[in-house]
Amino acid sequence: MTGSQLSALDLLAGELRRLRAERGLSQEELARRINYSGSLVGMVEIGRRTPSLDFVRRADEALDSGGLLGRILPLVSLETAPAWFRPWVAVEQEAATLWWFEISVLPGLLQTEAYAHAVLSGGGLHPPEQIEQRVSARLQRQQILDRAQPPQLVVVLDEGILRRPVADQFGVMREQLDHLISLATRPHVHLHIVPTEVGVYPGLAGPFILAGYAEGGWVAHLDSPLRAQVLDRAEEIASLHRRWESVRSEALPRRQSLVLMQEVAKTWS
Repeated sequence: MTGSQLSALDLLAGELRRLRAERGLSQEELARRINYSGSLVGMVEIGRRTPSLDFVRRADEALDSGGLLGRILPLVSLETAPAWFRPWVAVEQEAATLWWFEISVLPGLLQTEAYAHAVLSGGGLHPPEQIEQRVSARLQRQQILDRAQPPQLVVVLDEGILRRPVADQFGVMREQLDHLISLATRPHVHLHIVPTEVGVYPGLAGPFILAGYAEGGWVAHLDSPLRAQVLDRAEEIASLHRRWESVRSEALPRRQSLVLMQEVAKTWS
């Protein structure tokens, strides 16, 4: 950053340094208390690494900060996302419910680092530094699933996503399928698969996301190669709710979807 501008990551780094110094702790002493390496603490303190939610929670507790670092971390997630996508990142962080349908690639909230890197690298459309920034932003967004009160995430996926290679190495897809299977065991994450034999169904019109707020009200997200749209008009939301019910009705139940994911995972060995 230049001049008087201070990034959210710089702010978090500075507050971590200040809190540690006030407690009279070295980087290594703090690292031992939070069960992370001293080198990682050092990298976070100079703004070279974005900490995980677990790191921040442990640091807040060890430094008796009243949750200060945890309140700054969502700002880092917003800042690292592409500018055109930031309005939706803000929605994700506030939503109590997320309904997500995808037909070509896995939702960003479910991707491993290797899968995200492979997807964003495909076609050579982005320079390497931009790819790294977008992967980092994607992983940051996923931290909403690790909150004390995470949103309920219901995802409907076309089976083709599970079988489509995104990299030359089979290990990338096997790791990704194993990650999906692990996520599917969380009580607030429901994964449903539309099997290939369904054939033509309403989801072929394209992916979409619906986000519901605890106090009521919904917004939606539609993506295109040129831009993302956040929609909140009543008729648009009603139309996407109807489409959601249609694609959800074609999907397998949660338990059968898990069995299918486990079967597909074996094919990537």
